[in-house]
Amino acid sequence: MLAFEAATKRFGAVNALDDCSFTAAPGRLTGFLGPNGAGKTTAMRSIFGLVALDGGRVCWQGAAITPAERARFGYMPEERGLYPRMRVRDQLVYLAVLSGGSQPAVGRSVDEWLERFELTDRAKDRLEALSHGNQQRVQLIAALVTDPQLLVLDEPFSGLDPIAMANMADVLAERAAAGAAVLFSSHQLDLVEDLCEDVVIVDHGKVVLSGDLTRLRAGVRQRFVEIRYTGAAPPLSGVPGASVVERREGLIRLKLAEDGDVAEVAALAQATGRLLSFSYEPPTLSQLFHQAVGS
Repeated sequence: MLAFEAATKRFGAVNALDDCSFTAAPGRLTGFLGPNGAGKTTAMRSIFGLVALDGGRVCWQGAAITPAERARFGYMPEERGLYPRMRVRDQLVYLAVLSGGSQPAVGRSVDEWLERFELTDRAKDRLEALSHGNQQRVQLIAALVTDPQLLVLDEPFSGLDPIAMANMADVLAERAAAGAAVLFSSHQLDLVEDLCEDVVIVDHGKVVLSGDLTRLRAGVRQRFVEIRYTGAAPPLSGVPGASVVERREGLIRLKLAEDGDVAEVAALAQATGRLLSFSYEPPTLSQLFHQAVGS
């Protein structure tokens, strides 16, 4: 697996990584989360030797990462890493050959991915002629084309429409199911919650929460109630052991105290309006995130 072991990196007085330790396992999707400036991009760059650590190390399968192993990794940076005036297929083949692939095998793989992302008809276009979303797809293909053992993506869903986001999520899930370790950062916490088995949350270069997401959520004693009504939501104030954390058209979310009676809340909700749904859940990933980073 990928392992950060007490990784430390300073830029002047700023600790971008501060004794940072976590893992990303093969066959699993790991969401790498944190506020802006938390150290996520620095950590990702250190995997590929683009940032030299001041202390600690990054390991793959228990040993220091060699250039040959990096060539088998896939990396999608947040900023464009492709040549804007080079034709799409030509540069995908070129980059894959640089990573050690053979020309015929690489060509077949590039064509398969272009077809998968519905870009076959744009293969001879210059990258700069493509939309933002299609450029994002090409950048992902560049990371995928050599069938990497480790896939690292920095904000891969940024700027994509809902259909493109769903397609990219499917591809990441498929790569994990095929045995790859997939580590990606995103500010879209609902998507991470739906997609990932594991999460790592960093703040000011430190890991503040990490592990299996289902276990992390279940391990918090706090519970939340979400009530959806057909029509406007009633006031529903003064519920014993509960406080309103969100109210909008047709929806109320309550934070339930540890000694709160969910059956009493359900009975009151049913008596005050026509219910569409009622759920009793542990904190969402978004709530865990806000608690972890102290926001």
